Amino acid sequence: MDVNLLFKIAGIGIIVAVLHQILTKAGREDQAMMTTLAGVVIVLTIVVKEISTLFATVRTVFDL
Repeated sequence: MDVNLLFKIAGIGIIVAVLHQILTKAGREDQAMMTTLAGVVIVLTIVVKEISTLFATVRTVFDL
């Protein structure tokens, strides 16, 4: 696992949190929720890719 992955996830979290606050203060709660949902989907996509890489590595190591 690379430290860049943690920084990428943290950066996405900070950007989504700021956008959520700005949109909520502007009275656009629906768009704020959609922004939060999009951020969660992006992070989950990144995590699923990493888990896939982990499983591929485990298969290679144990000859499965």
